[in-house]
Amino acid sequence: MERRISRYRPVHAPPAWERVADEVRRTVAAADPTTTYRTRDLLTALTRLALFADGEGHPADARRWLDPALIERFTAMGCPDLGGASRSNYRCRLQTLRTAVFGPDLPGGRPVPLSGSDASRPLSPRERADLWAWASGQPTEELRHGLQVLLSLGLGCGLDSWEVIPLRGPDVRVLSDGACVLSVRGSRARPIVCSRPYERTLAAAAARTGTGYLFRPTSMSRGSNTVTNFISRAARDTKVPRLVLGRCRATWLVDRMNIPIPLPVLLAAAGLDSLHALSRLIPHLTGTTADKAFTTLRELS
Repeated sequence: MERRISRYRPVHAPPAWERVADEVRRTVAAADPTTTYRTRDLLTALTRLALFADGEGHPADARRWLDPALIERFTAMGCPDLGGASRSNYRCRLQTLRTAVFGPDLPGGRPVPLSGSDASRPLSPRERADLWAWASGQPTEELRHGLQVLLSLGLGCGLDSWEVIPLRGPDVRVLSDGACVLSVRGSRARPIVCSRPYERTLAAAAARTGTGYLFRPTSMSRGSNTVTNFISRAARDTKVPRLVLGRCRATWLVDRMNIPIPLPVLLAAAGLDSLHALSRLIPHLTGTTADKAFTTLRELS
């Protein structure tokens, strides 16, 4: 099996494969699969997860890849070409790999049922309004404030949950015209201009926390599940879509792809270095008429 793992390379490997290849092979080898069939399954599943994580800006680190929250995000959003049963199989393989390599000490909640719905589908204006009303109607001030901050960072700045966790008040800079510029920390460090509907909420949150954490300023415990655990405490409303930062980020990306803005600007704002992560969003872009397409192409010629 060692030779098979060391020589593994996916068919039609994208450029990102070279960034993740060593960690994929090392991790599967550490699981010590005993059959060719099992080895192939684990290599295939981890490769897809690794390429998805790379497109999202994560480092080549199997402990980060196999975090339960990222596995859930991958199976919900990273396999648009697969049905629910196939995605469930991928999740099972990845959970098995996580346990084999890192043991049961990498915690996570109960997996949510997979459905055939597309988790990459952007939120409609009505759904965004419903989410804001839901957040504002929570029973405690902590929940109301925290959920509004999450919506401002997700829909207003296009952040993933792991980018939200380390943010602090000084990372928000308010300009003279009221615009908010957020300095994102970590491996995808970059400045982002918050969209207008959410800039006042973000500015107020920064003023409120001072030098403390922007999200959940009273909680000093920061972990990979900080965001998802907080959301799980909120009162649910079956008429309102679940708050998922990944879907908020997809909404933010599609909005900007529809404007449109130059791709280098979009990639820089999103913290991406390739178009791979945007491919799943193409089906959700607003179409155009043949006449408008002709006029646009003519103007550019």
